[in-house]
This record gives sequence, C-alpha cells and structure tokens, in this order.
Amino acid sequence: MMTLLRRRAVSSVIPLLVVVLGVFFLARLTGDPANLYLPLSATPEMRAEFAARNGLDEPLVTQFGDYLAQVAHLDFGESLRTAQPAGEAVLRAFPATLQLAGWTMLLAVVGAVVIGSLAACRPNSATDRIASFLSSTAASVPDFWIAIMGVLVFAVTLGWLPTSGTSGAAAWVLPVATLLIRPFGVLVQVVRGAMVSALSAPYVKVARGKGASEPRVVFGHALRNAAAPALTVAGDLAVGLVNGAVVVETIFGWPGIGKLMIDSVLQRDFAVLQAAVLLTALAIFALNMLVDLLHALLDPRVRQRAAA
Repeated sequence: MMTLLRRRAVSSVIPLLVVVLGVFFLARLTGDPANLYLPLSATPEMRAEFAARNGLDEPLVTQFGDYLAQVAHLDFGESLRTAQPAGEAVLRAFPATLQLAGWTMLLAVVGAVVIGSLAACRPNSATDRIASFLSSTAASVPDFWIAIMGVLVFAVTLGWLPTSGTSGAAAWVLPVATLLIRPFGVLVQVVRGAMVSALSAPYVKVARGKGASEPRVVFGHALRNAAAPALTVAGDLAVGLVNGAVVVETIFGWPGIGKLMIDSVLQRDFAVLQAAVLLTALAIFALNMLVDLLHALLDPRVRQRAAA
C-alpha cells in the first residue's frame, strides 16, 4: 500500500511543478498591475516604486526563483489589493468550495447508487430505459447552461430562490443542483453497468440459491463488487468539481476558490492567484491519492500490482 502511495506521490511532482510554472508566467500576461492600482496620472517614478515594492522590477526568471523560495517556507506573498497574506485569503475561500463540492458528491453518489441499482435489477425495463435516458441527458448538459436556466426560472421568473449568497438553505439549492446534475448522470450509468455485470456473476446466483433476500443480494453482495469502478469515476468527478467550480461560483457569487481565482485574474492579484491555483492543485493531488487508496482497499488486484 505504501509503495502505491509513494509511486503516486513521485508521479505527481512534475505535473505540480508544471502547474506552478504555468500559472506564474501566464498570470503576467494579463497586464501590468500598476495600471490598476495607480492613478492614470502616475509618474514613471511612482510606477518604478510600485514595481520595486512588489518585487515586479526583477526579470521574470528571478521573480520565479524568489517565488519558489518563498513557497518552500510556506510564504505565498501578499495580496496587491488588500496587502494581506495571500495564503490567508485562499484558506478563507477554500472551505466554501469544499463544502459545495462535498454536498454535491454526497447527493450524486447516494442518488446514483439507488437509481443505478434499481435500473440494473430489471435490465431493459421501463425503469431502466427511463433511468438511462435521463442520466444520458444529465451527463451531457453543460454546467453554465444549467446555472443560467436555474437563475432565469427559479430566481428571476418564479422568485423562489436567491441568485447569490450562502446564508440559509435556499441559497445552496441552485449551486448544488447545478453541479449535481452532470456527476449524477455519469454515475448512474457507471453504477448501472457495473451492477448489471455483478448481478450476473456466479456468487450472486449462489447467494440467491441460499435464500438471501433481494435487497441483501443487490446491496450486500453485488454493490460491494461494483463499488470499485464507481469509486474511480466518482473520484475523477470530485476532482472535476473542485477544479471546475469556477463558472458556477462566479454565476452565483459563491465565495469559494473559483470565484477568488476569477477576481484575482481581473484584479491582476498575482500572489492570490498563484496561491489559489497551488492549493487547488495540492487538494486535487490529495484527493487522487485518497481515491487510489480506497480503490486498493476494495480491489486486491490493485494491491498485488503495486507490490510487484
């Protein structure tokens, strides 16, 4: 097990460095922060003083080396906009994204297990066909379209739900529903396919022959063996939620890491943007490690390959 985790950790170092390198240099392409933070009448001396004060007067390679040295000491720099530590701004925003992604995945997994298992119990039945059609449709609808239609129908037209904020249960409905639909559709298809294969396995026939009840056969025997592929897909979807909540958080004004990234790009707040991307990459790395660990625990073949 530890061998698997070590291999995964080593293989993630280079992608992590590429992400850090890419966001550092691409952020500088958005323009000179002095154009935003200094008045139009700023003199060349004022611009030079601003650049020197914020470490922007050095060559980019030198700036990048200084940034890596700071990160090694867990110093992510200061926000140009607020003059506060960038790491603190990111840590304040990240829990909101984790809560949104966590509730979304919990509802998606529970709903997909129930619907996918029921559909697999009667292949080609009306229930199976309806579930397959709805899940295929849900898996193909883009998040931004769902978000816009949700705001138009339930917030603007009907006035049932707020368009932004985090206070109260109603404020969670549209963001969670928007992020939920696509993962739910994908997971229903995965669970249904895995359960169809599991329910036709010999051990299921033996369990039924011994008089086991149908719920015990479905959820006690078949689902346990169908969990591994569903878990892998759920992990990939969870990574996508953490990484792709930018659009949804921006539309609904959700104070998470995605909205913070967009605001940082618009405000050319390089330190906050770099810290946000780095923390998101580390979270995705940790989530992938957790998925690999759970997969290895569920599937002995993964542990055997890792030990080889």
